[in-house]
Amino acid sequence: MSLALFWSSGKDAAWALHLLRQQGVDVAALITTFAAATGRVTSHGVRRSVVRRQAAQVDLPLIEVDLPWPCSNEMYQFAVGATLLDLKRREGITGVASGDLFLADVRDFRRRLAARHGLSAEFPLWGIRSDLLARRMLRAGVEAWITSVDAARTDRTLVGARWSEELLRALPSEVDPCGERGEFHTLITGGPMFAAPIRVDRIADLEVDGMPAADFDVAIPAAR
Repeated sequence: MSLALFWSSGKDAAWALHLLRQQGVDVAALITTFAAATGRVTSHGVRRSVVRRQAAQVDLPLIEVDLPWPCSNEMYQFAVGATLLDLKRREGITGVASGDLFLADVRDFRRRLAARHGLSAEFPLWGIRSDLLARRMLRAGVEAWITSVDAARTDRTLVGARWSEELLRALPSEVDPCGERGEFHTLITGGPMFAAPIRVDRIADLEVDGMPAADFDVAIPAAR
């Protein structure tokens, strides 16, 4: 089995990669969708330059899919479907994986999209309890930052905060510890799937798809 992995720039996609590699599954490439007008990951708001650094640290090619934003469901399926077909022909992938945890409608959508192109859909994190998964990732050394939040569901002051045990303890009970319902999105900068951690700086605040967000960029090494 050879898979492409939907790479959001966040912790769940990265942990899915870690588990797949532990299982001996060949991951051939990462697929990331960007808003074409901004060059940022859709919803997460992460810069293209940061995602490219992530791909280098996990030693995988990054397939960049630029989308108009807002993007219709039809346009998304066309653009991502064309990418999957290309990877199937060029790299011989047999399926596509993602870091979804428990949203059945999202899983079903991905399954239909993959099946349309003769591919399987794999969900290595599916069914793992969010609280257990979050703490498992943190114990393994995952370093992640809150990039954007749905201010209607959780506190906007979390923007830019480190995703940590302390943060998990402070979250209201109705907020998923992994942000699976869209309460927040993350940027992963370190963990067992990376050859080395990525240093980032928070350089500004912005709004992404109506959500308050932090603008992170790869840190520039200090001059000697």
